[in-house]
Amino acid sequence: MRKIIVGVTGASGSIYGITLVKQLLKRQIEVHMVCTENGKKVMEYEMEKNYETIVNELKKDHINLKLHNIEDLFSPIASGSFKTSAMVIVPCSMATLAEISNGISNNLLCRAADVCIKEKRKLIIVPRETPLSTIHLNNMLNLSKAGVTILPAMPGFYNRPESIEDIVNFIVGRILDELEIDNDLFKRWG
Repeated sequence: MRKIIVGVTGASGSIYGITLVKQLLKRQIEVHMVCTENGKKVMEYEMEKNYETIVNELKKDHINLKLHNIEDLFSPIASGSFKTSAMVIVPCSMATLAEISNGISNNLLCRAADVCIKEKRKLIIVPRETPLSTIHLNNMLNLSKAGVTILPAMPGFYNRPESIEDIVNFIVGRILDELEIDNDLFKRWG
């Protein structure tokens, strides 16, 4: 069974992370989810539900969701010897992106990302910020040079989205594409 880590930070756009987790669980993939404290707060604000309710809805009928505490550096996902297929940080704040870019692993999310980089495993970062400063862009460039996929939450409009769900599905579909997971979440070109 594939194991994929999903990190959620305090950037706006937690619906991307929640939708990705749902899609992975639907495909019988073991999901290891870790949220920053601000990620939980933003999720509660944007989803208009408390974190426990959101998690319980995700866990319903899915035994493949494993939750990890952001401070637990003894978690299996903190070690390179724990085999995972990939990690996606969605949405990714510029603070978390900067920490990862500079090798700072002071919490489980950043440590798991650092493990993916050092083990040459797929790491996808979905930044959700605008405008971007030179510092943000340099941090993204450093990560790209290290083999990280930078997949900004920039939806396409050629498929004429009719709802927020369509826009979210476009980004989540592109993430699944990067993970080499077949999906039909959005209308493709051509």
